[in-house]
Amino acid sequence: MSKSKVIELTLRYLRFAASTLAGTAVDMLVLWLCSDYLFKGNYWGEYLLSPFISFECAVLVNFTIAYYSVWKDRVSAYTFRSFCRHYAGYNLSCTGTFLLKMCVLLLIERFSGGWDVLICNILALCISGILNFVLNETVVFKSKK
Repeated sequence: MSKSKVIELTLRYLRFAASTLAGTAVDMLVLWLCSDYLFKGNYWGEYLLSPFISFECAVLVNFTIAYYSVWKDRVSAYTFRSFCRHYAGYNLSCTGTFLLKMCVLLLIERFSGGWDVLICNILALCISGILNFVLNETVVFKSKK
């Protein structure tokens, strides 16, 4: 890989990482609201349903930023059809990383002796975020040569 490609990929990753802060903020806010108010005291609600709801909210925020900013050079036309097509692929790839995130979240919770769901979620997001970038770069917003 050429030096310019490495620099380009590094800059794209940094933009991706910065943009995911918005999604992470949405994820954590919705997770907190759901787990502390909507499903408080219910294991399935706190550790399974709350992360799922917060994840889907974050996916929409992250995709919108990725579509219009991070991978804007790979979107050939900004149409409703293009948005939906890319969103479908993005949501599918995020679902795979969500499953990984949930496994990691539950493993951390189990082996930590019961850390708070927010701490488990942050650690799981760090691990699944790398996979998410790779899938976006190579599949969802694949460069057309």
